[in-house]
Amino acid sequence: MKYRHSFHAGNFADVHKHVPLVALLQALARKDKGFLFVDTHAGRGAYDLASAAARRGAESAGGIDRFPPGTSTGQPEIDAWLEAVAAFRKARHERHAYPGSPLLARHFLRPQDRAQLVEADAGEHVELRRELRDWPRVVVENGDGFARAIAGMPPIERRALVLVDPPYEDTRADFDRAAATAKAVLERFPTGVIAIWYPIKLERDTTRWLEALAARVAPRPLLAAELWIHPRDSRVGLNGSGMAIVNAPFRLDERMRAWLPVLHQSLAAPGQGGWDLRTWGSEGVG
Repeated sequence: MKYRHSFHAGNFADVHKHVPLVALLQALARKDKGFLFVDTHAGRGAYDLASAAARRGAESAGGIDRFPPGTSTGQPEIDAWLEAVAAFRKARHERHAYPGSPLLARHFLRPQDRAQLVEADAGEHVELRRELRDWPRVVVENGDGFARAIAGMPPIERRALVLVDPPYEDTRADFDRAAATAKAVLERFPTGVIAIWYPIKLERDTTRWLEALAARVAPRPLLAAELWIHPRDSRVGLNGSGMAIVNAPFRLDERMRAWLPVLHQSLAAPGQGGWDLRTWGSEGVG
C-alpha cells in the first residue's frame, strides 16, 4: 500500500472528518453505558506536521493551521476538537503534533468504553501500538479493517460507533467495500452508528454512490455531510470530502447545520467552496 496519511495529516479533509467524529463520540457519551469504537483504517495515530512528509504538500496550512492556538468558534463541536488537539500537543510538548482519529477518539473515551483499532500496513500498525501501549481497553490489530469491523459485531456493550476511513487508493473498490461493510455490520447489529469518510472528486460519482448506500442500509436513516473547497467537478484531485453517517444520533443534523458553515468559512477561500447536508430515511436513533 503506497498511501501514507503523513502527507495529508491536518488538512481540510482531516478537519471535516475529525469534527463530526468528536460530535459522534460526545453524543454516545451522553449515556452512562459504555460503547465500542471501531476504526477500520487507523493509521499510525500521531503525526508531526513539521516533518518532511507533512511539509511536502503543506496541506495542514489549509486545515488545522487555519485555527491558531486559542481560537474559539462558538460552536461546541469544533471547539471540543480544538481543545483535544491542544491537549494532545501539550501532553507531548510538541506544538506541531496532530492526533489521528485513534488518538483523537482516545481523548473522549471513558473508562467504560472500548476501542478496536485496525491498520493494514505493518509499519503504521507498529507505530500505533507504540502510541497506545499504556492504554487499557484498547486493542490494536494489524489486518483487514473492513473484515474486522464486521467480525466484531455485535459488541458486548450493545452500543458501537464504527469509523470507516479507507485510503481510496483503488477508489471504486474502497467505495464498494465501505458500503458493503456498512450493510454487513448492520445485519449483525442494526442499531450501530456507522460513519464513512469519503472523498469528493466527481459530483456525479459521489451522488450515485450515496444513493446506492442509502438503498443498501435502508430502512436505517442515512445522513451525508459534505464540505468542498474547490468546484465539485474540478480536476485538482480532492475537491472536498463527506461523512456519511448511518443511525446518526438524534438532532446531529441540526448541530451540523450550525457548524458546517463555520468550517466552510474557515477552510475555503472567500467566495469558494460550499457545504451540504442530505438525509435519507427517518430521524436519528437517539
